[in-house]
Amino acid sequence: MRTLIVANWKMNMKRDEAEAFTERLLSLLSEGAGAATAPEIAIAPPYTALATLASALSGSSIALAAQDVSVHSSGAFTGEVAADMLADIGCRYGLVGHSERRQLWSESNEDVSRKAKALLRAGVTPIVCIGETREEREKGQTAEIVLEQLQASLPPAGTPGRDTLVVAYEPVWAIGTGLTATPDQAQEVHTLIRDCLREEFGRAAEQIRIQYGGSVNPENVKSIMAQNNIDGVLVGGASLDAAQFSKILQYDSQENVPQ
Repeated sequence: MRTLIVANWKMNMKRDEAEAFTERLLSLLSEGAGAATAPEIAIAPPYTALATLASALSGSSIALAAQDVSVHSSGAFTGEVAADMLADIGCRYGLVGHSERRQLWSESNEDVSRKAKALLRAGVTPIVCIGETREEREKGQTAEIVLEQLQASLPPAGTPGRDTLVVAYEPVWAIGTGLTATPDQAQEVHTLIRDCLREEFGRAAEQIRIQYGGSVNPENVKSIMAQNNIDGVLVGGASLDAAQFSKILQYDSQENVPQ
């Protein structure tokens, strides 16, 4: 299946910065054309830069993604953004359940499931994020926590397009800390996730992409992507620099990596 690499800018990049980044990234990717791997690419900017990115990415193969979505379709919900609005502006993907949303805004698995359903109903592919904390890993609870989150965060049974989602495994202890799960650690959890998806979706599970996220950078991306059941990466800090992000996108072809 085709690799999916997503940039999550979080609360960074004003409109002029986003436009300059995109121009630089497209230039770098053009210079590095011909790499063996052509991953699917998406960028998730803050809401204020969505329209700017939609315009800047027009005509390119890079998709637009949202960092979050409301569970509601419309109404008196000040500050919320509906899935139909994200689809209207051109979003192909939407993150749900990122650890920062779970921790800082106390989002539950049920919230994540409802958001994933809302995105699917609007024709936007949800990227369902799951992952354990450092304390949970040290207690040997990784499998328990990850599988519990996954099963409870999936869109409800019967939701059209349910088996088209993306899953992102993000160990919380590796997000923004400089720590990264070893390739073997990541592969172990991704295998658990794949097995769980097989139980849930049957043969369709083989086509569900499972990303890894957590301090991904140009130095570690190749070893991460070499593992079975790792079908892409979700990139935070390293996606804020066009040169660094382009190196990640061209991880398989060192001769084409911009210096």
